Amino acid sequence: MSAPTSARSVRDRLLGAWALKGYKREWLRHDLIAGAALFALLVPAGMAYAQAAGLPPVTGLYATVVPLLVYAIVGPSRILVLGPDSALAPLIAAAIMPLAMGSSEKSVALAGLLALLVGGIMLLGSVLRLGTITGLLSKPIRLGYLNGLALYVGLSQVPAFLGIEAEGDSIWEKLAGTYTQVMDGGTNLAAVALGLGSLALIWIPRRLKWKVPGVLLAVVASCLATAFLDLGDTVKVTGALPQGLPAPALGGITWGDALALVPAAAGIALMAFADTGVLSQSLAAKEGKRISGNREMAALGAANAATGVLGGFPICGSSSRTPVAVDAGAKSQLTGAVGAALVLAFMLLAPGVTEFLPSATLAAVVIAAAVALADPAGVRRLLRMSRSESVVMLAAFLGVLLVGVLQGILVAIALALLDFVRRAWNPYRTELGAQEGRPGYHDLARHPEGDRIPGLLILRFDAPLFFGNGQVLATFVREELDEAEDHITHVILAAEPITGIDTTALDDLVTLDEWLAQRGVDLVFAELKGPVKDKLVQLGTAARFTPDHFYSTVGAAVRELAGQDHK
Repeated sequence: MSAPTSARSVRDRLLGAWALKGYKREWLRHDLIAGAALFALLVPAGMAYAQAAGLPPVTGLYATVVPLLVYAIVGPSRILVLGPDSALAPLIAAAIMPLAMGSSEKSVALAGLLALLVGGIMLLGSVLRLGTITGLLSKPIRLGYLNGLALYVGLSQVPAFLGIEAEGDSIWEKLAGTYTQVMDGGTNLAAVALGLGSLALIWIPRRLKWKVPGVLLAVVASCLATAFLDLGDTVKVTGALPQGLPAPALGGITWGDALALVPAAAGIALMAFADTGVLSQSLAAKEGKRISGNREMAALGAANAATGVLGGFPICGSSSRTPVAVDAGAKSQLTGAVGAALVLAFMLLAPGVTEFLPSATLAAVVIAAAVALADPAGVRRLLRMSRSESVVMLAAFLGVLLVGVLQGILVAIALALLDFVRRAWNPYRTELGAQEGRPGYHDLARHPEGDRIPGLLILRFDAPLFFGNGQVLATFVREELDEAEDHITHVILAAEPITGIDTTALDDLVTLDEWLAQRGVDLVFAELKGPVKDKLVQLGTAARFTPDHFYSTVGAAVRELAGQDHK
């Protein structure tokens, strides 16, 4: 490869989809308009999710600007908006609050460190080509987690929505304190009115499919109401933002803090990439394309690391702001860059605008996002489809609410893996027979009209063989042989579903073969995959299971062993 070609390859890997190569001049007007439309949502959403994470609102703007600019350079998706997210906010709060001990500066530093760790984990995962690791988050886990998270996030905003300062280390302690204050008449009616009005202004345009984002209407209206009605001393307001650009804010952190945050960073990295990967692939599919999961993981990791250095916190792809950009006509990542530039201009030129922004309005923004996060229809559908997967979903849901948002993910993944092991330990198994007029050999439990082949017992076992189910297979064969009416000379194991075998299962198989031999019955395999045959040889059974024990198809085994042609 020549030097220019190599340099071009490096450049292509680093540059995003809107790089000069391939950018069309007619896209510029669309990207500028879409960037302006996106800006209207970036500021209130960023501030609201920062508040939900227990951080100063300005950090939400830092975590908006930096990722958008970084992803515009290295991101593989042509249109994807990164930023703070309602699904990550409680994870961030749960991770940093116990270590911050009430210090706002320490919280900001810990949030930045957390983003750095998340970014580092993603970059390492990309190098190790772990772009498919999100398969650990099955549909039941995601349904339970997201619905539990929606309820958790919504409940966490109740004190701010009611204008109450609630104390406590957990959401349940804060809700208990909120309940006590409500019973004592401590509800701030002005804050409630602003919150309800904000929810109405968010949901009505959404329901009527207006082009103007409801969040923008809610923020502008609540600011105007607070200013003109002189409510600044009555309700809690965000206050003017500090003027300036994103800057490092990692002072005061230690190696001990880093070690304490690693487990949370791993969980957040998994969830952030899962959400971003699904959104990115969905956008690409609409254009008939596909995005590399490893490249997406690397780009998201770089964006997280950068915002961690510059005063932000962990971020992911936004399922609420990305559609705004798409609907506004975005053509490339220049849209995000324009939105970021406008946010920077706002921070430099008009930071005082938020002086009249009520905290109740930001709480309403988060509550609206939480409601959109929930999927009750998906829950009802899964309940009808699968009992075992519904248990996993319920475990994820209750885990988030009762154990914690981070621990809830681990509980659900552990239960999903246990359910997988349960199904592999006790898989479907059946006897096969021939059917008049139908080729092949079919499940006699489902087709009792089928015929058994005289002298042969054809069995199927639908799972890889491992230490947990080797005895299950042996017991199944013995029971079926005991119940067979004809004199059986061969057991044919239809082995296509057996994709692997370990040493424990092999010992069980050898013991079974010896037991069958004592009764004058030979064990043979049909359709066993090549790698599994190789494993049998490697494990030292070549002398026992010689080549005449293996057949390419069940039909070939039947023709050879029964001495007649069965279709």
